[in-house]
Formats: sequence, C-alpha cells, structure tokens
Amino acid sequence: MSGAMYNPKAKGGRSAKGGPPPEPRPSASIVLLSPTNQILLLRRVKTSSSFPSAHVFPGGNLSDFHDGEVPLPGDPKRHQDSLQYRLAAIRETFEESGILLARPTGKKDGPLLSLPAAERDKARRAIYKNEVRFVDWLKSVGGEPDIDNLRPFTRWLTPPPTPKRFSTQMYLYMLPLTGNDNDGSMMASSTPQGSAIAAAEQEEAQIPTPDGSEIMTARFDDPGAWNARNMAGKSIMFPPQVFLIQMVGQFVKGPHPTATTNNTDKAAHYAAQREKLLAWLQKVPTCTQDKYAKQPTSQIPWADKCISPNSIGLRKADSRAILTLDKPGRELADTGRGGDWERCVLVKFAGPGPTHVEIVDRDEILAELKADREKDEQSGGGSKL
Repeated sequence: MSGAMYNPKAKGGRSAKGGPPPEPRPSASIVLLSPTNQILLLRRVKTSSSFPSAHVFPGGNLSDFHDGEVPLPGDPKRHQDSLQYRLAAIRETFEESGILLARPTGKKDGPLLSLPAAERDKARRAIYKNEVRFVDWLKSVGGEPDIDNLRPFTRWLTPPPTPKRFSTQMYLYMLPLTGNDNDGSMMASSTPQGSAIAAAEQEEAQIPTPDGSEIMTARFDDPGAWNARNMAGKSIMFPPQVFLIQMVGQFVKGPHPTATTNNTDKAAHYAAQREKLLAWLQKVPTCTQDKYAKQPTSQIPWADKCISPNSIGLRKADSRAILTLDKPGRELADTGRGGDWERCVLVKFAGPGPTHVEIVDRDEILAELKADREKDEQSGGGSKL
C-alpha cells in the first residue's frame, strides 16, 4: 500500500502503464492483543518494497508452499476467509515478530506452545527462506496453529491505480490473559514451581522481536498511544491500521485506574474489555447513529465487511485526502459485500508516507465539502475538487 494507492489526484482504474489494474495479492494480517490488551505494530525497514518505514500489523502474502493452494483470480474464494488465509496470518506473525500462535497438538484449550528463543529464531529464518514448510516444522515440535482463535475482522482491497494491490484478510487475536487459568493461561503444571517456570517461558515467548531483515522494531502499545503518534505525524500509518486501531480502542482502554496489583483482578479487568469487544464484533447494525441504520453496509457484521477506500477529493482546510469506506472494491462489485458507510478517513500524503490519519463522520465531512464548494462558486473560483 504505497502512498499512491490513495492518491486523490490519481485518475481512472487502470495501471500506470495504461493496462488493466494489477490483480490484488491475497494476504493476511493480525490485530494482535497482548495480555494487557495492547496492540502490536511492526515498523518496516526503509528499504522495504511494501510500506517502507510504516507501522503495520504483522502479516504478509499467502504462499502455496506454506499455506496450501491459493485460489486463482476470478475465484470467489480468493477474497474469503479460509484455512490458507489463517495459516498465512499465523506464519507471517511468527516470521516477523517471533510470536508463535500455536498450541500443543491436541490441546486447543491449553497454553500456547512455548519454545526456546534460539529455536524459534532458527525456525523463523528457515521458514522465511522456504527451507521448511511452516506446518511441517510446527508438527515436528509438537504443535498446531491456533486457527480457531483467529476472529475475522474486515477485509481490505487496495484500490487502483497502484503498482501493488492486496486483498487482505484481517483477523483479531487475543493472547492469553495472565492469572486466569480458564482463559488459556500460563499454568502448565500443578506445582507452584512448574507454574512459575511455565509462566516465565510464556511471557518471554510473547515479547515481539524484529526479524532482522524486514522489520526494524516490534512493540505493543495502547491504541490511544498509537493514534497519538499518528496524529502528531511521528508514525507512517495507513488507513486500515488507524481505522482498526480506533475501532478496537473503543473497548480497549488500558488498565483500570483503581486496579490492584493482584493478577486475578487485572485479568478480570482485561477480560471484561475483551467481552465487550467480541460482542461488538457480532452486533448489527454496525452503525453508531440511527440515521445510518438503513444503509445496507450497516447490516454487514465486522467479520464480513470488505473495504476498498475511495478518494473523493481534498479537504480544503488542511489538504488532507478524503476517503470513503463503503465500497468493497472492483473485484467484489455487485456481490452484496461492502464496508462502512458511516465513517470517512482523512489522510495527509507528504514525505515518505501517509500521516495524520483521522476517522470522521461521513455526513459531517460531506457537509463541509458542500459548503466549501458553494463558497467557491459564489466567489467565482469554481470547485476545488
């Protein structure tokens, strides 16, 4: 998703060379919550061919070698949640951050699989180089990917024109809470000593580390902190990241101001945040205002929303591009799929990538555009759009 993908001055729906737009590449990403409900973002290297220097969710392209046969262009399954997408999401998260979303074979309700850091790092390199299939390696160490706890959370299609396009399935995954053995905790032994050792191993395994090639930094932080960095222009962040962080941030608001140091109390606080978030993911209509309830996209749950940002011009006040979010993209036109009618995105394209990304009410920004256009017409200046 280079800055050009949302360039409001780009014309038409064809490639830069005049041919048809490139086919979106199937990819998968994860909005990963820590045990304290912080969100993981990775900063890509400056030399990356995709999203250079940007803060992104862990994820990447599907691979026939690792994930199974990828549906061909024109196949509806190419833009649907599937085993291939889920395997890619877990594999890429492991490659890029070192966090392995897997459980011991046959123990879907147990703690996450814990392996020594050196062993994980060796496997990350081998999988990245296609020296071993991810699922084969995982089986060899007694694990299986935790695909059941990946919750679909929108799909994004890069709009044309752009040299690279993606059909990205987003997922939400919540790392086990500490201090609560009913939520896939770190309790792996009946003895206090064994429990303490298991807890320490699990905690270490959930600390993200850069991969040494594509990722510069990897860190968890509160949604509010990520949004503050974006609005201050300190981070390059694309609309999908900012949008999903803000949506999750409605429910994930950090520690309780009066929480005790008791781990069980803390876990209960974070569990309550997660329960509200999961209930919201299933709720329809998805709009927050009654005036949007009759829009067809409001009846599409967040798991099934498909969003392809569409530029409708520049905001006069600050020259930020205005992107609507209701369309599903040209590949999914006339399929009944759609995104979010209620909100628009404002984004500044300057320098190495997008900054100052803000989610705003659609009616409010359209009313502002209309007022500016009428003012220009009255002054004889014509429309600025």
